[in-house]
Amino acid sequence: MTKSELVQRLAERNPHLYMRDVEKIVDTIFEEISRALANGDRVELRGFGAFSVKERGARTGRNPRTGESVFVEAKRLPFFKTGKALREHLNGGTASEEDDDEF
Repeated sequence: MTKSELVQRLAERNPHLYMRDVEKIVDTIFEEISRALANGDRVELRGFGAFSVKERGARTGRNPRTGESVFVEAKRLPFFKTGKALREHLNGGTASEEDDDEF
């Protein structure tokens, strides 16, 4: 699902909202999650999952084409860990009918 498909689906489920307002809400949520991660914070959405940042130290890598050693700088990578309710929903687990409304 693309962002525009998400906006479309949310707008269809909420006909009292304008499409531009739904798009602004989705953009704002993504911006806030990105901003929090950039600040080193963890973002937890209960039942859905948690976004965090993993630090990767500098290392010596290898160019797969030439086999030559290359220096790889330290970097920060986004990481997502699914929540219990999402895992159960995906695996047909014991998520109750009320939980289905969340997804």
